[in-house]
Amino acid sequence: MADSVLKTESVKKVIGKRTIVSDISLELYRGEIFGFLGPNGAGKTTTIKMIVGLSKITEGRIYVGGCSVREDFKGAMKNIGCIVENPDLYKYMSGLDNLRLFAKMYPGVSEERIREVVKIVDLEHAINDKVKTYSLGMKQRLGIAQALLHSPKLLVLDEPTNGLDPAGIKEMRELLRDLAEKTGLTVFVSSHILAEMQQMCDRVGIINKGRLITVKTVGELVGMAEEKTALQLETDDNSKANSILREKGFSCELLADGLHVAAERESIPVLVRELTLGGVGLYAMDRSNSRSLEDVFMKLTEPAKEGK
Repeated sequence: MADSVLKTESVKKVIGKRTIVSDISLELYRGEIFGFLGPNGAGKTTTIKMIVGLSKITEGRIYVGGCSVREDFKGAMKNIGCIVENPDLYKYMSGLDNLRLFAKMYPGVSEERIREVVKIVDLEHAINDKVKTYSLGMKQRLGIAQALLHSPKLLVLDEPTNGLDPAGIKEMRELLRDLAEKTGLTVFVSSHILAEMQQMCDRVGIINKGRLITVKTVGELVGMAEEKTALQLETDDNSKANSILREKGFSCELLADGLHVAAERESIPVLVRELTLGGVGLYAMDRSNSRSLEDVFMKLTEPAKEGK
């Protein structure tokens, strides 16, 4: 990859006497999806807010599309589309009217471009409906359409799958992959759903206690984990199964098509028993040896204490 879209150089944020993030240096390239991972309170959202201009940089430099956030703020912001936390939408207006309203904030956004982003996010069937009738996943897609109106080079998303069901998470993953691969858009995304990040991202950066621990491809990071028995479960209630197994200390991720569980071979009978006792029907269980991004993430961040 040649074209640098986002570059941060030794970025630091201090509030009062407390250093929130320190020495964050990253470079993202055209057409890649970059995952930003870390425990609660690690500095993910603070870093994102500095990138998108919502928080002042204490030290260091950030460039977006070659423009300095400090020295050419307007130029840098023209290259960014973002959703931090939840998209801001007018619920009693239609999706289309929301986009037309936001389009007025950017010069040169035509009706044709509005229709184009509606098609990109697959909302043509509902774009004339009021936003209050939308599901959470539809609202997130409308928010992404809004962020894409001015054809940015970088899309920044902070926990875009928060609250989505497995089907919505899968749709979001596929949408972001299509955007990166077909349009060359660079996507910077933070999330706590590690199994989805493993499937979605090209590279991952892990932040802990305000410092960037490592930046590697997903393959390189997964290769750092030890071999572990991975189980792919299909049950009659995957969400309930996920809750039961997590309470019993199992490492698991709820996916769109089932439940992924990392477990020692000797604990598999315990897993089956706990699901049975919890009233969950087990339809299928596939076993394979694989490595998990969650394994290496836990190893790298284990000493950190969570908390804002």
